[in-house]
Amino acid sequence: MPRVHYVAYGSNLHPLRLIERVPSARELGVVELLGCQLTFHKRSNDGSGKCHLHLHSEQKEHHKVYGVLYEFDSDEKQRLDELEGRGQGYSEHHNQFVLREETYMAYLYSTQSSHVDTSVAPYHWYKKMVLVGARFHALPAEYIDYIESIPSKDDPDPNRVKNREMLIQRMHEYSHKTKRQT
Repeated sequence: MPRVHYVAYGSNLHPLRLIERVPSARELGVVELLGCQLTFHKRSNDGSGKCHLHLHSEQKEHHKVYGVLYEFDSDEKQRLDELEGRGQGYSEHHNQFVLREETYMAYLYSTQSSHVDTSVAPYHWYKKMVLVGARFHALPAEYIDYIESIPSKDDPDPNRVKNREMLIQRMHEYSHKTKRQT
């Protein structure tokens, strides 16, 4: 089965989140996206902000986003495209990433300009999902602090909150189980 390479930088950072969406997903490692800043300015259909890669014209040391390079079976890509809203707020962007002296051509989702909105904020549960993934991969403390500093808001849909909080709990359990085995 052919494999595709994908860089997650938002709610798919945590392996359990991605495995529940594309079961063949396998983590390859952490990569840096230079010249970018993580914001939550992708306007979502649910009224909140999702992760957005803000590209800076000048690449400076502090303009960096951390992502995780994953690979999975190509026949699962369409499902992830649908779940992520490819063509409905996100586009597919390809780039080369070097990890342990090997070069990968990988794709990531970038916000379509029609969906960039600096007035939106993420729901609390969404920001938590990004943070759980960032902590799982032991991303730098200053990067995690930056994500924590992003204002978030209550989700008015109690059923969605309950569903996402259950997912976050499973992510924590997966993290603890995985750490005990390593």
